[in-house]
Amino acid sequence: MSFLSRLLGSKDGPQKKSSGHLTQRLQKLESEAESAAPGYVGTSYNRAGDVALRSGDQARAIGYYGRAIDAFLEDGQREAARGVANKIIRVRPTAVRTLCTLTWLDLAAKHSATGLLHLRDYVAAAKDVDEKALAANQIFEMARVVPDSEFLGAAADALDGLDFSDRAETVREWAGEGSPDAIHDAEELSKACLRGAVNSNDPGS
Repeated sequence: MSFLSRLLGSKDGPQKKSSGHLTQRLQKLESEAESAAPGYVGTSYNRAGDVALRSGDQARAIGYYGRAIDAFLEDGQREAARGVANKIIRVRPTAVRTLCTLTWLDLAAKHSATGLLHLRDYVAAAKDVDEKALAANQIFEMARVVPDSEFLGAAADALDGLDFSDRAETVREWAGEGSPDAIHDAEELSKACLRGAVNSNDPGS
């Protein structure tokens, strides 16, 4: 073996070994997720995301975090889902779908101030990637079920910012008592917002 070959081999060897070790760890965690009891699937995917992120593979990390969110939402673990969603936002602040999910989860948990911040960021991100119509649909649905006047005002402004002025005007008309479909029972509203969070990951939503 030539000196150059040995030199290149000494550089590539550890990288290949490290990459192979990472893949093995992730495959093990995926297997754990597939065989996990209900309520624990998201935990394994979350750990896989952490492992990938520490290894510098952000794209793979976000993929695992997304699967963790889906699993947590399916199991009704909204706070766990919020925690993982926030990890994605720290890595990719303009992740449109994640910001939508977070806004729904904030509404479910009555985190009003945080919900308004995520709503603002959601609108900005949707405009950047030309998903204004999808965002408008989601925000209008939020406004339809949430009776909070402060949120309704912010939702109307958001719809104006997305160039859906007719919907914005409708939402402003709801600002007093909420829409005809507004949910005033706290527990039922929380359930509806959780369903909204689950549906927010539907590509057609």
